[in-house]
Formats: sequence, structure tokens, C-alpha cells
Amino acid sequence: MNLEDAAAEAPQVFTLRQNTPNPFNPATAISYTLRKSSPVSLKVYDLLGREVVSLSEGEKPAGEHRVVWNGSDSKGKQVSSGVYLYRLIAGGREETRKMLLAR
Repeated sequence: MNLEDAAAEAPQVFTLRQNTPNPFNPATAISYTLRKSSPVSLKVYDLLGREVVSLSEGEKPAGEHRVVWNGSDSKGKQVSSGVYLYRLIAGGREETRKMLLAR
């Protein structure tokens, strides 16, 4: 594979997909695509804007990525039913989506 072929195969967009399943119990998967390698921050927040857990931090390569959240906070305690927000910050862009935990 030459450099031109590799560039053609690289994702051309930054995408944060809706988690699946949604609503979920006990776990859900969050997928995203990076156009190029970049520092990533993927965190879950409650509706008051408080950070619940950090799911991914650090440099990630271009391509498809998938993270599973098991409904627990940063201390390992299961959170209550409700609506949560997940935010991806990568490559100078950010996107936020909602998800519903139904216990």
C-alpha cells in the first residue's frame, strides 16, 4: 500500500455516533471516527454538567473507535437511572449526545 492508498482509506470525517443500545442496561457502546490522529477526550456527564466518568483520554489514531460504558462512575459505583450526556473532544472539534440509562 502506498501513501496515496492509505490517504484514500483514512476516514474523511469526525463523527460521534449515537450509543447502542439506547436506552441501555447494564452497558452501552459509544463509537466515533477520527479523520486524523489526535488527542481525544470522551467523558460522560449528568444533566447538571457534573463529570461522571472519563471513558477515553489521550492520543488516538485515525479511524473507527468504540468504547463500552458499564453505567458506573469514576469510583466504580453504579449510577442511577436517567439521562446522561457524553462528549467527545478531538482534533479541535467537539460533539455531545444524550443517552438513557434505564435500571
